[in-house]
Amino acid sequence: MSKASNFTINKNKGTTDLSTFNNGWYAKQIGAPRWKQFVWYFVNVIFFINPLNVSSGLKVKLLRLFGSTIGKGVVIKPNVNIKYPWLLSVGNHSWIGEKVWIDNLAPVTLGDHVCLSQGVLLLTGNHNYKKPTFDLMIGPIQIEQGVWVGAKSVVTPGVKCQSHAVLAVQSVATSDLESYTIYQGNPATPRRKRPIKSSPHFYNHQMKNNEKNLHHHGLP
Repeated sequence: MSKASNFTINKNKGTTDLSTFNNGWYAKQIGAPRWKQFVWYFVNVIFFINPLNVSSGLKVKLLRLFGSTIGKGVVIKPNVNIKYPWLLSVGNHSWIGEKVWIDNLAPVTLGDHVCLSQGVLLLTGNHNYKKPTFDLMIGPIQIEQGVWVGAKSVVTPGVKCQSHAVLAVQSVATSDLESYTIYQGNPATPRRKRPIKSSPHFYNHQMKNNEKNLHHHGLP
């Protein structure tokens, strides 16, 4: 087939025209004025992306200052990139590993005891490839309690990782992950169930927490 006929086929099928791209509608959904976005850009570069800053506590304080909801015992490793902290919520005792990129154009929620391993990408933005204008599309990501997202894995817009699911190394989650299930591949598919053994230490810890909650609510 000649080059001329190839061009004719492409023309008839339509083409992408990035000069017509317009995401002006999204500015209203960012949730922060321009000055705050500007300041955060440099804070992110200096204190988060910078691999020399090893202070997890300082990063937690900065995230809270910029509007994140951060629980207790959260660990944030060096070289982490966070798009908009005011659209981020992290539960208690969760870990964010080196080179994690939270590209949260839409809200990202991490539950308690979540582990994001090295190089994980939480991707909340996409483009409508069916339109010549290549329109921006966004979707929130929810990662529930006890989920482990393996190194260099990707979670795509609108995905919910249910309680204690596992996404294996370099896998891509394009749909919801069921609880206590291990997923692998691109796109990620379920491989087997995740068994977790209860230990006496964990049981005693839970009993103490339950007692504290009862006393807090004035119950005997």
